[in-house]
Amino acid sequence: MADYAKLPAGATLDIKPFEARVDDEKLQHFKNLLELSPIAPAVFENTNAGRKYGMKRVWLENAKKVWLNEFDWRKHEDRINSFPNFKASVKDTEGNMIQMQFLALFSEKVDAIPIAFFHGWPGSICEFLDMLDILKERYSPEDLPYHVIVPSPPGYAFSSGFGSGYLAQGGDLGSFMSRLLVMNYDACKGMHVNMMGMPPLESSDAIPRDDEEKRALQRATEFIDTAYAFALEQGTRPATIGLTLSASPLALLSWIGEKILEWTDEDPPLDKILEGVTLYWLTDTVPRCFYHNRALANADDKPKIARISVITKRTALNLPHVEKPCGYSMFAHEIIPIPKRWAALTCNLVSFNQPERVGHFAAMEKPNELLTDVGEYIKKAWKAI
Repeated sequence: MADYAKLPAGATLDIKPFEARVDDEKLQHFKNLLELSPIAPAVFENTNAGRKYGMKRVWLENAKKVWLNEFDWRKHEDRINSFPNFKASVKDTEGNMIQMQFLALFSEKVDAIPIAFFHGWPGSICEFLDMLDILKERYSPEDLPYHVIVPSPPGYAFSSGFGSGYLAQGGDLGSFMSRLLVMNYDACKGMHVNMMGMPPLESSDAIPRDDEEKRALQRATEFIDTAYAFALEQGTRPATIGLTLSASPLALLSWIGEKILEWTDEDPPLDKILEGVTLYWLTDTVPRCFYHNRALANADDKPKIARISVITKRTALNLPHVEKPCGYSMFAHEIIPIPKRWAALTCNLVSFNQPERVGHFAAMEKPNELLTDVGEYIKKAWKAI
């Protein structure tokens, strides 16, 4: 078997092999709770209105049956463990030691380019498993052009992060993590994202608007007006929503499953959705992972909801310009699409592609397309470093 687990020369972190494995008692407790979790009665909002008001009762009813009777977490656990798994001891911004878990495919090439792929909410490392399989099919450790790292950020999954320069890639929360890394750490040499923040424009009148940009602004506005309440709840009342969703696996599936169904170009296989939600449940992720919403909605303990909700009048996120080389894939069904011209106002954009399909979870939906875009970005960015 090819050895993608050999640490690159010069690695300085305290890195230990890790196996993803929850104990039998916790897994049985999950199944007991799921079996006992009731489904709310049929009402207009969950039966006759499509997905206009959120989760459809019939979808949840079927998902519960599959989850109980067909879904096998141990198979998914084995797949996670089919890739090299590690934990590293790192310091957080306050100097406290934390444990970061990550998947990796390490290359034996001396000039391999390190790149870290960061997922967002409500994502997980499971989004990248297909992409890692593709890389293993294409390359052996001897000719893999990258050192690929897929971390669980603090608070997610099995987490409680490289010596030479590296690149960062991300969507959703992962895109903002990538931006923070590239702006604040010399070792991070550039970023590629599949979700871009708004430029620091003071009013809607200052935003360039051709037909494509008008459609993008309309889509972003519709999302803020009709589908953003979850983020405000998670940001302003994270304790309550964390406790609520931790009381029932079915509640967690309803909350997360609705987002995955709504934010993807095509409905993913049910098994994929259950995989990610089960990982959240078995690792107690959900009450630990709302810190980014809290920071956005309640900065300095003073609500900033108005700043977020008026995206058509003032940008929600005033982003400093990134001078390092950046890449951007504007997938067609992103929840807040940012056209190329706007993206270029926030960063040194050296690589851009606009695929016709794919939604918010690019790595899960179309791993080949994302890998192609990232590969093109790396060719341009690494030369510019």
